Amino acid sequence: MTPPDAAIADAALVERVRWRLAHAGEQPTPDRVAAAVRGEVGVRSDEEVLAVVTALGRELTGAGPLASLLAQDGVTDVLVNGPDSVWVDRGHGLERAAIRFPDEAAVGRLARRLAAMGARRLDAAAPYVDARLPGGVRLHAVLPPIAPGGTCLSLRVSPRHAFTVDELVAAGTIVPAAERLLRALVSARLAFLVTGGTGAGKTTLLSTLLGLVQPAERIVLVEDSGELQPTHPHVVRLEARPPNVEGAGAVTLRDLVRQALRMRPDRLVVGEVRGGEVADLLAALNTGHEGGCGTLHANRPEDVPARLEALAAIAGTSRAALHSQLAAALDAVVHITRLAGGRRQVVSVGVFDRAANGLVHVSPALDVRADGGVASGPGAPRLAARLAAVDPAFEHCMDIR
Repeated sequence: MTPPDAAIADAALVERVRWRLAHAGEQPTPDRVAAAVRGEVGVRSDEEVLAVVTALGRELTGAGPLASLLAQDGVTDVLVNGPDSVWVDRGHGLERAAIRFPDEAAVGRLARRLAAMGARRLDAAAPYVDARLPGGVRLHAVLPPIAPGGTCLSLRVSPRHAFTVDELVAAGTIVPAAERLLRALVSARLAFLVTGGTGAGKTTLLSTLLGLVQPAERIVLVEDSGELQPTHPHVVRLEARPPNVEGAGAVTLRDLVRQALRMRPDRLVVGEVRGGEVADLLAALNTGHEGGCGTLHANRPEDVPARLEALAAIAGTSRAALHSQLAAALDAVVHITRLAGGRRQVVSVGVFDRAANGLVHVSPALDVRADGGVASGPGAPRLAARLAAVDPAFEHCMDIR
């Protein structure tokens, strides 16, 4: 840890060097930073100058003092609640990090710089931002007074490599019985949603399952912020865009879903269904686009129809119309959750079923117990029948053993 006095001295030095570079209109390249350091503190040894330049480089460029955390293997999230409150998740739950910022102003500077790296605006007029940074890190930042306690930063680190199904099975994320069923869902081209809470691992699981798609098929990804990383030779990516400073130029997920339908997708994938685009997605899956999928925030599989109702209302779709489309468009729900201790696990696979009143509900087909055992649910025969209708060999994937 850096002694408090040294941290204060470094902060003051950073401010003086920043002023020198800004006054000269120069970019903070290592050579210019080194020259500015020597100009401030006189002649020092090369080792001392290099150490200061490295520290200043972290402050003036990139992710600053958070860079070391983001570079660590296993880190999924880095959260900053204030100068003295930095937290990190290495896959086992949140823990406090030893990193400290000199003051609130330093946190604010970092937030604005990261937003600029993601081609987004962050200031008093636009006090919050959601962006994807170079390298795939997802940024969310909120400035005061929206965040009364000080600038808040949330950095989500994308997996450094796409996992295989075998790796998720080895990690306990997918139990063997669920593995057979998930492979059959993808191979049979059934349409499904991956559901779960924030940070449950929905994107990682969907990326892995997309890696099972036949190489000859064309996958078109529609995302608000590019996070899906499937291992597949034919992937086309479309990303939404927020409005510019003048409030123009926005490209929504609904716009992109419509464009994707004209791009001859074999698999239409919406990275995260969160708004009116659900109406366009269901309409697409009802018009011959089999095997579509996406992720959805939901606490339980049983909550999915109600969640979709709320989102469809944004697009002006009535409840009756939503359930009519839902019954014909989607086949299954794969629910993943984050267990105590941080481990992720697929805990349920359900099937969409339409009741006599016309409303769709989710019937459990496979449930994973807390001890790792599995049990079939009332929806198992219906899901097995849907799979067997595609290929009789798939019927046995529902065997629980």
